[in-house]
Amino acid sequence: MTREKSATAAAAQPSATVDKRAATLETRAGYSAPATPTDVCDTDPAAVTAERAQQLIDDAVTPLAEVETVATRAALGRVAAADVISGAPVPNHTNAAMDGYALAARDLPARGGKKFRVVGVSMAGKPYQNQGNESDKLGPGQCVRIMTGAVMPAGADSVVAQERVARDGDRITVRAGESPRGNVRQAGEDFATGAVAIAAGRRLAASHLGLAASLGFAELRVFRRPRVAFFSTGDELRALGTPLREGELYDSNRYTLYGMLSELGADLLDFGIVADDAAAVRAAFLRGAECADVVVTSAGASVGDADFVRQTLADIGRAAFTKVAIKPGRPLAFGAFHAPANRLFFALPGNPVSVMVTFQIFVAPALRKLAGEAATAPLRLRATTVSALKKRPGRAEYQRGILFADAGGALTVRSTGQQGSGILRSMGEANCFIVLPTDSPGAAAGDEVEVQLFSSP
Repeated sequence: MTREKSATAAAAQPSATVDKRAATLETRAGYSAPATPTDVCDTDPAAVTAERAQQLIDDAVTPLAEVETVATRAALGRVAAADVISGAPVPNHTNAAMDGYALAARDLPARGGKKFRVVGVSMAGKPYQNQGNESDKLGPGQCVRIMTGAVMPAGADSVVAQERVARDGDRITVRAGESPRGNVRQAGEDFATGAVAIAAGRRLAASHLGLAASLGFAELRVFRRPRVAFFSTGDELRALGTPLREGELYDSNRYTLYGMLSELGADLLDFGIVADDAAAVRAAFLRGAECADVVVTSAGASVGDADFVRQTLADIGRAAFTKVAIKPGRPLAFGAFHAPANRLFFALPGNPVSVMVTFQIFVAPALRKLAGEAATAPLRLRATTVSALKKRPGRAEYQRGILFADAGGALTVRSTGQQGSGILRSMGEANCFIVLPTDSPGAAAGDEVEVQLFSSP
């Protein structure tokens, strides 16, 4: 059994009850660091730290400059290329926040009750008109029946909810205790005229589409989607639907990459499976460099006899690094092609979990920046682990975890169990990484650890 297939101290549990039982057992058992000789570690002098790798990637990525105009409905998941400016106050009129009766705060009773005469109705889209009166304002002791969203009548600055009054014909009784100027939305309280409603660099969600539509924008300016070419390498890989012979595997990594790239809104170029052949690998990279902004591969980035990715990239490009001191995912290469300019590559490991870990840690932030997003750093939180977490020195570890709230509402995390880089189940069950820094010896149950939520658009 390899080191990457060593088990963590606690397996994934199906319920909060089992979580508590596991935590109790771990606490009683105590925690002891793995028995590791002092001269054995995962240090590799050729590997850069995760932090250094992230900085090198960030330095190399230049956001795309091409801008497109698309229909607002088609802008979902795109990145805004220009500020969306409010051309009018939002809301554009002072209106009722609920159904009730509009009246003047000065008329509200300090104690007991007070009667008001209902002089009209204000509906959404049909404001009250003070017909037959010389003054447009409500007089003392007058009120207007008003519906949610309807324009407030002149002279009224408060709404009393309909269920808090007693009505008898055209008269209502309001009791003491109502809030002056309550249940009213003021004109411009959301946005003033000229305010930035949606900032450039924001990835547009459903809420942004609704906001843009409310301001009258039928079209939005967005950055061009990054074009990403991707392929898998390996003579042992077979397409789905093909019978497997001994030693062969279905190409799962390409489907994983397709899903993760699609979630980020990239335009995809799937080059399929590329054989372990130097000429074939070179041709695939050159084709990708010509038609895509980024080329992403899985497998072949190590130093085996059939691993042609690294030697090909050394010939047609320049690698910023070829190893990262993390687990899983050490054989990771990143760099730029000699030509065309500004075309980047990520050569990911071949193990399924390593592909997903390195994609989320390194590739996803790069593609977000390339797409024009202003904020690309993943969310990290502190949580208490109920699992004892073992770790060797020399590499940062991204163990797969399940983040949840315990019975008291505190953020808690547990390990998914075995952390081997071939255990695809660990990523399917997890919703976060438990980040153990390079110098961390691991963690005991009850310790506070850092977790990184899985990236999402």
